[in-house]
Amino acid sequence: MNREQLIEQIKIKKSFLCIGLDTDITLIPKFLLDYDDPVLEFNKQIIEATHDLCVAYKPNSAFYESRGVPGWQSLIGTSKHIPGTCLGIIDAKRGDIGNTSSMYAKAFFDPESSGMNFDAITIAPYMGSDSVKPFLEFQDKWVILLALTSNEGGKDFQFIETGNGRLFENVIQRANTWAGNERMMYVVGATRGEEFLNIRKYAPDHFLLVPGVGAQGGSLKDVCKYGLSKSCGLLVNSSRSIIYASSGQDFAERARDEAKKLQSEMEILLEGIGF
Repeated sequence: MNREQLIEQIKIKKSFLCIGLDTDITLIPKFLLDYDDPVLEFNKQIIEATHDLCVAYKPNSAFYESRGVPGWQSLIGTSKHIPGTCLGIIDAKRGDIGNTSSMYAKAFFDPESSGMNFDAITIAPYMGSDSVKPFLEFQDKWVILLALTSNEGGKDFQFIETGNGRLFENVIQRANTWAGNERMMYVVGATRGEEFLNIRKYAPDHFLLVPGVGAQGGSLKDVCKYGLSKSCGLLVNSSRSIIYASSGQDFAERARDEAKKLQSEMEILLEGIGF
């Protein structure tokens, strides 16, 4: 899915919701354990119940890798079940160089190699351009670079003054030279509030992937107040508050209810900017 197609889906669905599939087999409804692949069945039902309300899904690879071969099989199956009307983001936070980075790119972008064909991947930028460019060699794929995260430890490095702004601002400025807003996005935590104003100085029309809304306490209104661009420019992620809305037989229905609440709020906010 390219930028034009993503914006079109936002307009059609009146939503910029990304649903995080941080699927923990110990937290899914117990009756699903009777299925051959409980995690995949859970994800499939969540996707089937919500795909018209969101524009992206974001499996977090750690929840699948931790389960070894069965986990990888669940992830491959999940990637194939994400519909073409939604951006498929693998939240893998890779960051290495040379052939290693190329292999990571093949793992998530090359269906002939791995069975997975995600549209986008999250990348840690600490090792610089040669840890990012192998992913950009795959046509029509997105890199989503960690810029300003919402965790407390993010302050350890991201706010260091460099003499030319803070480190996270330097990361964005440098990364803008590697790819434009049709291939590059940035992760910005929802709990950072007014920092979105600073982000927009350096990435005025890039899409920002925003975790932290919902269970982590981030405010959708604050994110939109400071972060919305003329082309929307936001993918706001919610995971636990949607996918674990119920632990019963009605889990998919309750997930839809929670997704609908966010989508309805997003529709109003988009109307407010004439989008």
